[in-house]
Amino acid sequence: MLKPKNKSDRNKIVIGIDATNIRGGGGITHLIELLNAAEPIKQGISRVIIWGGSKTLASLSERPWLKKINPPQLDQGVFSRILWQNLQLSKSSQDLGCDLLFVPGGSYFGNFHPVVAMSQNLLPFDLPEMRRYGWSLMQLRILLLRETQRQTFENADAVIFLTKYAEECVTKTTGFLKGKTTIIPHGLNTRFRHSIKPQISILEYSRENPYRIVYVSIVDVYKHQWNVVEAVSRLRHSGLPVELDLVGPAYTPSLVRLQKTLDKCDPHGDWCRYHGSIPYQDIHEFYNKADLGVFASSCENMPNILLENMSAGLPVACSNRGPMPEILEDAGVYFDPESADQIASALEELIYNPSLRKDLAERAYLKSQDFDWMRCAEETFKFLRRIATTFKYA
Repeated sequence: MLKPKNKSDRNKIVIGIDATNIRGGGGITHLIELLNAAEPIKQGISRVIIWGGSKTLASLSERPWLKKINPPQLDQGVFSRILWQNLQLSKSSQDLGCDLLFVPGGSYFGNFHPVVAMSQNLLPFDLPEMRRYGWSLMQLRILLLRETQRQTFENADAVIFLTKYAEECVTKTTGFLKGKTTIIPHGLNTRFRHSIKPQISILEYSRENPYRIVYVSIVDVYKHQWNVVEAVSRLRHSGLPVELDLVGPAYTPSLVRLQKTLDKCDPHGDWCRYHGSIPYQDIHEFYNKADLGVFASSCENMPNILLENMSAGLPVACSNRGPMPEILEDAGVYFDPESADQIASALEELIYNPSLRKDLAERAYLKSQDFDWMRCAEETFKFLRRIATTFKYA
């Protein structure tokens, strides 16, 4: 391959982004925040091209260096999208002069290189958590995703992980990856930042002015909302004036399980409210009204919701599984998410100790400031340029 004639030619790096299988949830949030914060020109990248469905592309801001491409197949069914990605994306990347293809969705089977994949979903690589779905279409879907992502990571020229825990979990399945790897955590939108509330005695609260606990997350088999409800129910029975807000969409079988627990523990809906799916841009309002955050997931890649709790200035009771201790460190009280007893004990420890609440909330808030989308965007595009340059001028 010919070497560039002068140094300025080295800046003419074009990055492609495969968003063909990103339709919503955390994948969309990542793209929105990453591209809003990005300044690729400063990283020596002249252009970014992204392929995706019309809804996905419409959610992305217009930027002078960003070109959006919406092949009609990407607004059709899943098989049409997969077929287009496998058969057309590589050619389109080559035709448009891409020097690298970034695959944040984690699955790619084209022949274009170099490819940088990203691991955002840990569930396919955590078999005990996957088995919670039993013999179901959901488990089959996750098993298929496990195979496609395993092959993608093994064949990729580089892989971005969000946490050290996620890298260790994935490579237990894939073995040593031939491509380069790096850890770049996601950032956090500044609208979640909120000053720490004065931490007062629980005696200052009452049934009319309750102590409010919030748990934001999809209702799913590994999120354990039913255990949180049981734990808060026990606190209520002990006389504590606490209430619980649950926020998030739901996997239907898990919602049925949650509803059964609510029917048993709070049949009249006196103290627990399930708000369902709330627009992402409005979620911070629930943190602002809360006194304490709880996060009871047993499987996470990058626990963004935990970061939101930390940034909102809340004392946090947190699951001791996965990467949660890697993120929260010594700034929370931990519990086994499968034990309502341990959840209740963690909540009690915080509720009865205002000085502990204040100390942990301050520590968590400070730690949350390390997670910034501008830093994430800068590190991501620097890494992409490094991989692209290595191949382009090898």
